[in-house]
Amino acid sequence: MAAFCSLKNLCEYETSKVVRFQSVSYGSLKWTFHMAVFLYVCYVLVTDKRYQKKDSVISSVHTKVKGVVQADSRIWDTAEYTIPVQGIDSFFVITNIITTENQVQNICPEYPIAKAICSSDVSCIKGHTDSQSNGIQTGKCVKYNATIKTCEVAAWCPVESMKGAPVPAILKSAENFTVLIKNNIHFPKFNHTARNFSPKLNISCTFNKITAPDCPIFQLGDILQATGENFSEMAIQGGIMGIEINWDCNLDKWFHRCSPKYSFRRLDDKTTTEHPGYNFRFAKYYKLPNGKEERTLIKAYGIRFDILVFGTAGQFNIFELLVYIGSVLSYFGLAQFLIDFLITSYTFPCCKASIKKYYFRKKCESAPGPKWTLMYVSFVDEPHIILVDKQLRTSLQNVKGEIVQRYTGDFTDMIKLTAQSPHHIPALAQAHEMQPIESKGETSPSHDRPSWCCCGRCHQTQAFREQLCCRRREGSCITTSALFEQLVLSRSTLEFILLYKDPLLDLNTETVNNQLRHCAYRQYIHWRFGSAEMESSALMPSCCRWKIRETYPSEDGNYTGLEVQK
Repeated sequence: MAAFCSLKNLCEYETSKVVRFQSVSYGSLKWTFHMAVFLYVCYVLVTDKRYQKKDSVISSVHTKVKGVVQADSRIWDTAEYTIPVQGIDSFFVITNIITTENQVQNICPEYPIAKAICSSDVSCIKGHTDSQSNGIQTGKCVKYNATIKTCEVAAWCPVESMKGAPVPAILKSAENFTVLIKNNIHFPKFNHTARNFSPKLNISCTFNKITAPDCPIFQLGDILQATGENFSEMAIQGGIMGIEINWDCNLDKWFHRCSPKYSFRRLDDKTTTEHPGYNFRFAKYYKLPNGKEERTLIKAYGIRFDILVFGTAGQFNIFELLVYIGSVLSYFGLAQFLIDFLITSYTFPCCKASIKKYYFRKKCESAPGPKWTLMYVSFVDEPHIILVDKQLRTSLQNVKGEIVQRYTGDFTDMIKLTAQSPHHIPALAQAHEMQPIESKGETSPSHDRPSWCCCGRCHQTQAFREQLCCRRREGSCITTSALFEQLVLSRSTLEFILLYKDPLLDLNTETVNNQLRHCAYRQYIHWRFGSAEMESSALMPSCCRWKIRETYPSEDGNYTGLEVQK
């Protein structure tokens, strides 16, 4: 595409050129591939609902846990085993506890951890504290029991006993507790709101994946069982469970569906040996009659349930459908790529080498890029054209280039010419440009003959680009041949071509020589190079150029050089 376009270019239309090969095997392969792509596109369109506009869910969750259990002589109800957690969409159920009762702020022996065991006051540092300790050391070493001494600390005394969680869990019967999950969701793009329970909900139902998949009331033991976990084992150290609510909504009127699907998974790592399970501490405070504060410290083990809500809603949208169709049209082009690869690739020998060459020749056209150094040269004693694509540092006659096959041009002018002058046809048909040509006239003197000239009729020039002869080796000049005379220099031929292109051209003007000379340049290029497309890059030998100039001289003696060929 040109860098600068005129107003006329805006009204032009460009289309791709197609080369059609008549082949049953390749045609069948193309349509088989197209059918496979079409079926895949339709399958994805229906299953993934690519014709819909999508929106993500916005959710809120509210939970209520119900159940009563007796541990030893104590009754535990919802207010005691359910602890509000500092999280979103979560609840915590106590399953096991360690209690330290009647704690008051005082001084007492530290629990015998490794850093607190001592033998004298020297081992205890006043004011020292540790992340594992229960208080601040006073600097004294006192008896913890009959056999162990530990550093004295200022803390809530007596300090917590660092023993393991009770086995079995104190509240192992919590597996029979139930939880009601109320989930409200909203899709802003479609202004659609839904919830996972209805006013007509049967509150006596319990979730079951087969018999009651829409019931929002879950038994804790069933949740763990669905993930393959044992509630009694998990209740000892605690853990984290995930309750997933997936809203996959189809809001199309003809197939409306928007209900949740529940699934469960364990979220913590049960294989770890460092700080396994889930636990935390909290205290209940009391005021004694003497005004002293007392507390009961509780280390609670339990299961935290995280409710994870996700999902999307879709509704038919014509623009989404058009975008999808436009994006998959490129898939059909893969058939052409695949067939081209099979035919042209030598890795997969599905075709003979001759077929590959024929296919490549019909489909591909090699052309050098537009460069100012690009030059085409033709010699009368060589059957091919030479392509030179580099800056000249010596005579063009001596530069070696790339061999290019001669083009077969469309010589409409020549056909019209032969129709006008039938008496020339036999002579032209028998003549051949590569046969020895007769020498006519005298050659230029030896002292005027350039060193790069092989025909004896070239003129001296300083430009390397113009130092070109019609022959590669010594021989007669092409300007002495009958073909050159008839096809390039003949006035009747040139006048006919000019009138054929412009019937109203006046051939009696004083500047007619300029037009005849330029026409002769083009005739030589069409004849020797076989293509009008080479006019801008094909170079004319010095002998031919000056022969044309001598035949049709300029009125003022000025010539525009090789640029007149364009």
